[in-house]
This record gives sequence, C-alpha cells and structure tokens, in this order.
Amino acid sequence: MKKRNYTKKQMILIVVLSAAMLFLAAFLNHYFPLDAKPAAGDVVTPPAVTASQTAVTATATPATPVPTVDPTEKIATFLQGPKSWKERREWSGKWGKDLYDGGSFGGFGCGLCCMANVYTSFSGGYKASPVDMYQYAKKVSGYGGGGAIDWGFMKKTLESAGFSCKTGTKPADYETFRRQIESSMAAIVVVSSSESTVYWSNTPGHYVTLFLYDKDKDKVFLGDSGDPDHNRQWISLKKVYKSLKTSNPRQILTVQKYDRSKDRYRHTEFGGTMVLPENWRQKK
Repeated sequence: MKKRNYTKKQMILIVVLSAAMLFLAAFLNHYFPLDAKPAAGDVVTPPAVTASQTAVTATATPATPVPTVDPTEKIATFLQGPKSWKERREWSGKWGKDLYDGGSFGGFGCGLCCMANVYTSFSGGYKASPVDMYQYAKKVSGYGGGGAIDWGFMKKTLESAGFSCKTGTKPADYETFRRQIESSMAAIVVVSSSESTVYWSNTPGHYVTLFLYDKDKDKVFLGDSGDPDHNRQWISLKKVYKSLKTSNPRQILTVQKYDRSKDRYRHTEFGGTMVLPENWRQKK
C-alpha cells in the first residue's frame, strides 16, 4: 500500500478538526447524556393512558341543607278551659272563663275547638277561633248554642265551610279504623274514660282532633282542648281506638278534603282574646 504524504498545513488541519470533534463529543455527553431524565421545567409528553386510568375523584361542593319543616307548626289546636286561660297557655282564650247563651264554654266547647282546629289548619289561610265557629255554627247548622254541639251540626257547619266529611261509628276492628284515619285529612272523635283509661281519665265524654297520622309509628298528633298537657302530643292511635265512646250515637267524623270554592265562611281574622304561638301571631 502506498504511503500518503501530508503537507504541514494538512496535518495542522487534521489535528484541529480532531480536537474540535473530541471537544464537541465531551460537551454533548456532559450536558445531554443518553440516560438522562428530564430536568425540572422541561416539557415532557406523557404516555397515552386508558379511560379507566383517568378516573378523577371530584371534590363535590357541599349542598346547602334544606330546612326541615315541622308539619305540626301549621296545625291549630285550641284550648277551651278556664285553667288554660288563667295560665295563659298557648292556644287558650278568654272564652274559657266566659258564658255563651247561659252555658260555660269551658264545659261544652270541645267540639267547637275541634272545628276551629280543622278550619284554621286546612282552609289555606282562612282562620277561625272557637268562638268564631260557635257563632257560625249557630248561623248555618241549626245549633242552638249554650251546650255541646252534636255530630250533625258539626258536619253541616264544616260542609258549609268547604270541607267534605263523613260521620260514623267505631269500626269492629282496629285495622279498619286505622285505614279511616290514614286516608283522612283530619278526624274528630269522641273519647271517654268509661271505655278505657289508657290515656284519658275522669273524662265522661270529650271531642278531640286527630292530625298527621304517622304510619311508621302508628301515632297521631292530638288536639285536646280539655287538657293542655295532652294537647299537641303524639299519641298511639290504638289508645284512641280503645277510648272511643261507644254509648254515643257516633264516634268519629273524618275530614276528606277542603274545597275553597265551596267555602261560604271564608273567615279571615281570629275573633276573641287569645294566646297564640309566636309563628301564628303574625297571621292574626
């Protein structure tokens, strides 16, 4: 093989280029090594992932709690007697110590209180005190006043005030009675301690109002005008059934619905002097 001879200039150029290549290789290896990981701030394209790998647990914004409405706050439960008025119990009135047509309202007014309870609770804004209902019953039903109102006069008065209602006797079995109460808007019943003392005592005969039947607990919200400690209590419906006064011609009046178009009363203001709960005072 023929040996090639280089000039001095060629040798210098070869040396310079070789040195430059070595320097460049060292520079690249130092700053860009082949196994280097991306430095902070480098833009890195992530590998593709599947939909199942992209599940994200979202931080939900807490929902604003909805205020719980107590249905009993919309139920009126008037008291009839002088003791309740003397103690200024809520739902009591001056009528408790007054005479009406020669009779003591505190002695006979339970049925009128029940009717006022129903009308005020379910007439959609209309209202009537027991003495308002006393006057209206005298006007439209034939009730003479001065004593206890009977089933026929109660039914006629409530129907004139826009309610559909039925009167009846104590069913032979509890389940039938329970279904009657469950399917009704409210009910007026007559109880007596002569039938049972499971809840009432010293009570020859007394009208009370039943509201808001709770199927899970088998209880009703009670309007008892004669006893402020019984009034506005949840009571076992079975105790009511056991206490129904069977010597009375009727034991129950169920209220099915209210029709504003059939309400000939449309009473807008409470009559008489009374003590109302705070949430009802602004409605007076």
